[in-house]
Amino acid sequence: MQNSDSKELIAFYNVENLFLPDKTPVHKQDPTFSGLRNWDSRKYQSKLSKIAHVFELMGQEHGVIPMLIGLCEIHGQQPLDELVRLKPFDSRYGVVHFDSMDERGMDVALLYDKEKFEIIRSEPISFFFEIDDGNAAYYDTTRDILYCKARYESKIIHIFVFHLPSKREKDINKPRRDFILKEIREKILLLTQENEAVVVCGDFNENPDAESLNNLRYDGDFNKILTNPFAELYTKGVFSAFHMKEGLVFDQIIFSDEFFQPDFPLNFQNAEVFSHVKLLSSDKKFVGRPFRTYVGTRYLGGYSDHFPVFIELLKNKNE
Repeated sequence: MQNSDSKELIAFYNVENLFLPDKTPVHKQDPTFSGLRNWDSRKYQSKLSKIAHVFELMGQEHGVIPMLIGLCEIHGQQPLDELVRLKPFDSRYGVVHFDSMDERGMDVALLYDKEKFEIIRSEPISFFFEIDDGNAAYYDTTRDILYCKARYESKIIHIFVFHLPSKREKDINKPRRDFILKEIREKILLLTQENEAVVVCGDFNENPDAESLNNLRYDGDFNKILTNPFAELYTKGVFSAFHMKEGLVFDQIIFSDEFFQPDFPLNFQNAEVFSHVKLLSSDKKFVGRPFRTYVGTRYLGGYSDHFPVFIELLKNKNE
């Protein structure tokens, strides 16, 4: 793999249920904790290798592996620590992760190149929703949003990693997604007023044309504060995931205007859904779709039910 001196990548990947093997000490009280059929050490190690291989392929094709990688559908710290020991990371990457209160233990995380980034501060942003079933009121939880304040060269970059509540049961979670995006928008508005860069990445369980995602991109006076290049890919029929016959772009990277400024060290060039041939299903019924790890309870041994996405940034020689 040849490193590029002229560009950097920022990526996001929903890796589809990266759990430790069932029957590990962590899961000894519940040997089927993952909810996956026969999720053993062999399948787990294969999964780790495949996730790492995705970024090897990205490096081979683009000359550099991403300096920042948002991840979701992770369970716990250990899989992340084991992942960054593999090629192409070779222990050069740090991990930012917090255990969330999600009912399945699903977390988000950030991998970062320690030679390029300094993490100044990080924290989970948690949300609790009151439920009243007619008998009693209680609080329900969802996946945290990961927030990191980082330094790249002399510039501050604020990073948010999302995995918003899923579409299910006639999209009962839509009010939750809308609420979370509204709350994070308020935080982003404060940051953009300080003229510091913002990157928002994740699986939003919404396509780029959703009203809630469009609202995220504008301030109270309808001035655009964030750019979402995946909106254009969506209109062109380039998808990162599929449900039934529908193509989806739930996986997106959205960023502030600093990435277009001549005095900023990184300038946006293009966005891509990384659908390398090795990540594609070989099933003729699912041409062009991701090679999944599972379909229902059937183990396929693939990478994920999502393609990774990334943005390419040119290093600004004028900075």
